[in-house]
Amino acid sequence: IIKLNNMYTENNVIKTMIAMEKVFQSCAEDAEKFVEGNNSAGTRVRKAMQQIKNMAQDVRVEVQRQKNTVTA
Repeated sequence: IIKLNNMYTENNVIKTMIAMEKVFQSCAEDAEKFVEGNNSAGTRVRKAMQQIKNMAQDVRVEVQRQKNTVTA
């Protein structure tokens, strides 16, 4: 669980990472169901992982944008 000083929670990188964590935690139960043989739960896990992947790309882009803003 990401715990941060309130000062950082306004940053888009942090906001996106917190959202990623929520998506990850929300699919943990489905991951367990998949391991127990529920293929539909596996589909939900894959969907959540795709969402996390897209959010991770957003973090990468935002970090680069912020770096460029500081150095410009």
